[in-house]
Amino acid sequence: MSKKEVQNAVSPELAQYLNGDKLVLLSTVDAETNTPSISAISWVKTVDPGTIRFAVAANSRIVGNVKANPRATICVIGLETVYSITGAVTVREEPMEGIQMKLVKLELSIDNIFESMFWGSKIVQEPAYEKTQMIEKSKELDEQVFQGLLR
Repeated sequence: MSKKEVQNAVSPELAQYLNGDKLVLLSTVDAETNTPSISAISWVKTVDPGTIRFAVAANSRIVGNVKANPRATICVIGLETVYSITGAVTVREEPMEGIQMKLVKLELSIDNIFESMFWGSKIVQEPAYEKTQMIEKSKELDEQVFQGLLR
């Protein structure tokens, strides 16, 4: 994707990247204050070139935010650049069945994807995170959630 080119579908390369265990930022409009709200999320899967699904805790402010205003942006920092993926979010499953934690499955229908990295630079180190509590249980939960996102 060239720097100024706007797409409306996830490229195979970006889809593969997103389907890994990645940290992304989700921007929604806060339902109470009507101001931008940014959250870090990691349960993210590309379903098809025009759709991204993700899961959040049932008590997350994200759920109320997208119910009040479905417009959202997913920010992906990787593949040497920054992508802004905009669209409308719908609630797909509340709560998600077969998951040991109360989660909500959300789906972003993509309107646009564009590179939002500032000119003349590239990302040389991607954001990374590690689980710090109940690591084995976290891995089990991750598997359940990722499978649930694709159902």
